[in-house]
Amino acid sequence: KQATEQANDRQNAGQPYQQPASQAVQQPVQQVYNQAPVANPQAYFAEILATEFPQCGVAENVPVTDLTGFVSDEFQLYKTRPRQVYQAAWGAPYSFVLYAGGGPKAVVMLGGGHSHDQNVKYLISRMYAKKMGLPYINFYTQMPNERTYVIQRIRKFLAV
Repeated sequence: KQATEQANDRQNAGQPYQQPASQAVQQPVQQVYNQAPVANPQAYFAEILATEFPQCGVAENVPVTDLTGFVSDEFQLYKTRPRQVYQAAWGAPYSFVLYAGGGPKAVVMLGGGHSHDQNVKYLISRMYAKKMGLPYINFYTQMPNERTYVIQRIRKFLAV
């Protein structure tokens, strides 16, 4: 280790340390895409929905049964399993429901890990949203969910 340090010191003797220019150019791109997830996703999304979608009413943590009633229906939630009957009451509550024109227009669902495509509660919620004709807009809470991305994605589903 010392021999390497001494060789580097001889090579760089009298030269001030300079950071390579290529790193300085790449840094802004990394900062945009390597942002940390937000600390309180529920509050973060609530603020975005309230300020960016004022034309919609917003309800939080809405049980599936508030939209469907206490119903049961048959779905195939997993490719490797047969169709089965699932009750709406078994679904995870929708993180947010957007209302306009006297009815629900879309659901926004927050989840961590692979919840949206593996967890049975989320899959039930998704299937009931589909059955009601509502866009199921899912976001993973471990991702950065940059504000611009969130707004554009919701607008795409709402066609606003």
